[in-house]
Amino acid sequence: MKTFTRSDAITIGEILADVSRTEIMPRFTGAVLNNTREKSSAFDVVTDADEVAEHEIASRLRKLFPTAAIIGEEAAERDPSILEHIATADLAFIIDPIDGTKNFASGVPLFGVMVAATVRGEIVMGAIHDPVCRDTSFAVRGSGAWRQDENQQTKDLKVADPVPVSQMQGVAGSSFLPEPMRSIVAQNLPKMSMNFWMRSAAQEYRMAAAGHCHVLVYNKLMPWDHAAGWLLHREAGGYSAHFDGTPYKPSNFAGGLICAPDHLSWELIREALFEPSV
Repeated sequence: MKTFTRSDAITIGEILADVSRTEIMPRFTGAVLNNTREKSSAFDVVTDADEVAEHEIASRLRKLFPTAAIIGEEAAERDPSILEHIATADLAFIIDPIDGTKNFASGVPLFGVMVAATVRGEIVMGAIHDPVCRDTSFAVRGSGAWRQDENQQTKDLKVADPVPVSQMQGVAGSSFLPEPMRSIVAQNLPKMSMNFWMRSAAQEYRMAAAGHCHVLVYNKLMPWDHAAGWLLHREAGGYSAHFDGTPYKPSNFAGGLICAPDHLSWELIREALFEPSV
């Protein structure tokens, strides 16, 4: 069974940085043509950059880890059966070549490249690279979370200190929730100090792990959107669970997810947002 080290994580981060520099940013700036196509909706889009970056990241990971299963967002779109490998593979890599593709395609510099490594369904490594700022946030299970810039300067990551619900800031949008939960949460959002949505889980997880917001609430749980960020948040000291309190697993795509500074904060925000107002 593969045991990941910080050195392994940094090697993967170097792959993400290089692919971002050579394939993603030239298509963001317009130096290289970048076609955009809709998938399930006008918001759910894919670009040439997504497909080229995923192919390149997957190819480089296969050279380093020939026996690993590779689960990329765009590959899973073509063949959903590869998602089954997450729970069973001795080693799997989950790739989101561009998280925040709608931002990317709109010229908004809020997107990221994410890779998580799993061993028999357990997340052991996560890396989120910011192609614009050219830094990477890392987590290795049991070894903490940190951010490293392009000059190899590092800083440990730590979630925000607990605060009352009235002072909490974070991502807790209701757009993707089913009814009646959607209406209940929308009505309760003013209980928080501030609610925002960056249209990029990569950037939202980076903010939460660095202590710049308190709460993340998600309903749609595709593994490429959450596996790397979940470990980043956990190794930075945070607590998370599905809406019903059960632990998050990357092979479970339903049940919602709440991330908070600690268990008590999780309980408080869960009650504040999901209980119908009297």
